[in-house]
Amino acid sequence: MAQRESNATVQNTLNDPRWAAVLARDPTADAQFVYAVRTTGIYCRPGSASRLPHPQNVVLFDTAEQAEAAGYRPSKRATADQTRLSTQHAHLVARACRHIVDAEHLPGLKELAGPSGMSPWHFHRVFKTVTGLTPKAWANAHRADRVRSRLGDTSTVTEALYDAGFNSNSRFYEASDRLLGMKPSDYRKGGSNAEIRFAVGECFLGSILVAQSQKGVCAILLGDDPDHLVRELQDQFHNATLIGGDAQFEQLIAQVVGFVEAPGLGLKLPLDLQGTAFQQRVWQALMDIPAGTTASYAEIARQIGAPKSFRAVAQACGANTLAVAIPCHRVVRSDGGLSGYRWGAERKRQLLERETRANPCNSLGLEKP
Repeated sequence: MAQRESNATVQNTLNDPRWAAVLARDPTADAQFVYAVRTTGIYCRPGSASRLPHPQNVVLFDTAEQAEAAGYRPSKRATADQTRLSTQHAHLVARACRHIVDAEHLPGLKELAGPSGMSPWHFHRVFKTVTGLTPKAWANAHRADRVRSRLGDTSTVTEALYDAGFNSNSRFYEASDRLLGMKPSDYRKGGSNAEIRFAVGECFLGSILVAQSQKGVCAILLGDDPDHLVRELQDQFHNATLIGGDAQFEQLIAQVVGFVEAPGLGLKLPLDLQGTAFQQRVWQALMDIPAGTTASYAEIARQIGAPKSFRAVAQACGANTLAVAIPCHRVVRSDGGLSGYRWGAERKRQLLERETRANPCNSLGLEKP
């Protein structure tokens, strides 16, 4: 009985087309599967130069993660192969991104996966690992960037949306509020028809400007010069109607200042977030970091399912215009160093030190000044 099962296992391996790729040490199959060896407990890529195993000892897996979940570990060659595979994946995804950029209409997943030799499901997974976004989300973010640019250059909204790759007015207008934060005609006019209330106050970090659109708080800016903060808001919404805060609005800025001074109080305000899909995923992860603790850029990248995208995480932190509400100051380098901060590294240090004092059980491991 055991012999028959063993013979059946061998025959299944021999009949599997992936086994032929292993025998040929085919490097083009490296992105498609791995094989594990029962007798050694390791796994390899099909293109590996490792000694070929006997077919009765082979287990085939679609991914390295599946092999590791089954208890196998990468061989030394597999570790080197993984570096080569990561490079290969980066090239394949870059080619797919160029195809999306050049295509008149959004390509389907099957079309994008075709040149890679991967299944659409596997390609979808690889694309998300490399970029932090699904192909569809990446394409939408690219089109949003293009339409923002074209709205400032063309004579009509219709011309801009077709230039950006939207093939119907209705589909674009359905997405415009999410992509632009307002109607496209208003965005094209620099925020005209938008009313933004704002006020400037003082906190232990210096001057602080809080602005609110019809949707929620759209800016929290820090600096030394109140006039500079107002100009920064004007640059962001150069044709919006900016309205100085009244007594009721002063209560809102007092709430924000109170949160800056005592982060443990929490800040329960509606936020008007305007960013790409990837940026918003990063910002949401930042809001989940408890006060008094920190996370590295690499940790945030892993948390959002994009472990290779730590540089993009840093860029998303830099694009944040909602200081403290989206606590990008809680993101540090892997060695605990402060790294950059839109409103100055010293303010970042002060925020973290104040949060640590309020929550002494946590240790930040900050570098010395």
